[in-house]
Amino acid sequence: MSRIYLRALEPDDYQVTIKWRSDEEIQNMVGGAKYFVSSEKEKEWVRSAIFDKERMVLGICLKENNKLIGTVNIQEFDWINRSCHVPILIGDKTEWSKGYATEARMMALRFAFYERGMNRVWATILDNNMPSVKMHEKCGYKQEGVLRQSVYKDGAFHDQIVMSILKEEFDVVYQEYQKKFQ
Repeated sequence: MSRIYLRALEPDDYQVTIKWRSDEEIQNMVGGAKYFVSSEKEKEWVRSAIFDKERMVLGICLKENNKLIGTVNIQEFDWINRSCHVPILIGDKTEWSKGYATEARMMALRFAFYERGMNRVWATILDNNMPSVKMHEKCGYKQEGVLRQSVYKDGAFHDQIVMSILKEEFDVVYQEYQKKFQ
């Protein structure tokens, strides 16, 4: 049985997410540019995400205590080619390396493929974030290529690894994943 669930963001979630956004270790692991965020700006980001019709930003919560530990985005939908991007962040560092990102990714992939009709889900991962690469591989993603020196962070350029999974590949991986919970 899954240890987590996904839920819509709530307006007060900014009080938790602001801590993640201001954590340098976390920010160095994601592809986006580093910037400073005030509580008000984070509050506005959460509010905007709640009402955004172009993407879904969901909270990742522990079933045992309803604690918000991360977020999953289902975004950049290409409705013609049936493709989207699904980035995940486990922002609560006390919950790292416990398999929650894998569980959240499987739930998000199930939603993208079976509820939204996607055929391909892709990811870009900083080349120095090997735990994320391994987690994507565990979920059935295949490496497609490298975006060379595509991100400038901490005074250096970094490559991004492009990975994806197709629905037919997910069907097989998901059947195996489901067996764990029977």
